[in-house]
Amino acid sequence: MATDTAAVTVDSQSGRPVYNLSKALHRRLIWTLSGNFLFLLALYNAVISVFLPNTVQKITDAAEGGGDKVVALATIMTVSSFLTIFAQPLAGAISDRTRSRIGMRAPFILGGSFVGGAAIAMLAPQSSMLGIGIFWVIASVMLNVMNGPLATVLADRVEPQKRGVASGFIGAAQTGGGTLGIIFGGWIANKNLPLGYVIFGVGIFLVCLVFVAANREPSTKDMVVEPFSWKQFFSQFWVSPRKHPDFGWAFFGRFFMYLGYQGVVAYQLYILRDYIGQSDTQSNITIGLMSTIQLVTLILSSVVSGYLSDKFQARKPFVFISSVIMAASYVVPLLWRTETGMLVMAAVLGLGYGCYMSIDMALMTQVLPNKGANAGKDMGVLTIATNLPQMLTQPLVAILLAISSGSYVIIFVWAIILVFSSAFMVMPIKSVK
Repeated sequence: MATDTAAVTVDSQSGRPVYNLSKALHRRLIWTLSGNFLFLLALYNAVISVFLPNTVQKITDAAEGGGDKVVALATIMTVSSFLTIFAQPLAGAISDRTRSRIGMRAPFILGGSFVGGAAIAMLAPQSSMLGIGIFWVIASVMLNVMNGPLATVLADRVEPQKRGVASGFIGAAQTGGGTLGIIFGGWIANKNLPLGYVIFGVGIFLVCLVFVAANREPSTKDMVVEPFSWKQFFSQFWVSPRKHPDFGWAFFGRFFMYLGYQGVVAYQLYILRDYIGQSDTQSNITIGLMSTIQLVTLILSSVVSGYLSDKFQARKPFVFISSVIMAASYVVPLLWRTETGMLVMAAVLGLGYGCYMSIDMALMTQVLPNKGANAGKDMGVLTIATNLPQMLTQPLVAILLAISSGSYVIIFVWAIILVFSSAFMVMPIKSVK
């Protein structure tokens, strides 16, 4: 593995690693990083969109006097989102200061995936809402501890001018993984749902182990870090939108997009059952079919948009257009309340979301304050724009459904307004084309 470290030097002043990867090492990094994100998003989408809704409904149906599956699922997701919202920025900030034989990021990638994966596997035997809640919270926190430093690898090791293609591959992997997760989740939910939890729990640790072994970090034991101060540590999590307006616009654009997007994704299974009128078994099949269609369009969109973004060295137009396409996709089920309408929505959504995921990450790495000096912390702060909507979406959607007497129309209207609004928040960014 000597060739791994040949492309890595250590800054004589700071002791931090400086990467200058060859084409072969760059390709290895992108393929293995993409593989990690593919599996992680497959896990998230399978568990959040299929496994947990099925498990929660089974528990509420078996409860004496029945129970409200929407409220129960919203409660679990709200609690887990609240407790995990700061996990990524905290892990990222601590990893920026970590001195270890295996580097800054690897300890968090390995530790987070091991504990998080174990908690996912432990969801399999649970038969109570308390057990589901406890292990999902542990899994959410630790997977975020892993995901923060993992996402920072792009800013650490890839030159800005190459991040469009790299981000395109990672975006395709994320969206493709999310789609495959729902396909697999829908299939195994009808066969052996507990086994699905175990497969994803074990798998996430294995793919992280492969990534760390294939892309070794140099030792950071001699890295120079400033004396620790609690005040300074926590104050750095505030990034002033006035001093760093581009960072602020990028944050709020992502926040509004995910606030709308998550409302539909989190309740897809219940939309098919209660809005379209499908049976439990048929809805598990349909959600897999939707994901298959979406997989094709999003992979095409991700790869092509990543290439074009680097070719023209432009990010903002792609993020803008992708957000508009996503908003338009949610109009389809309102006009066409059938399984076919949901399938068309999935196809159009794949085109928009694939482009968004591939380019938004590249844009984010280019608006970091102080030229990415604290990339782990800053990328972690940006993930709040993804995690906070997950926390807010569940109770807000439950309230909207209560107000509208259970009409899922309001969820689509909600998504259209928020995702469309997010498109315009990227335009004021000045440091990126």
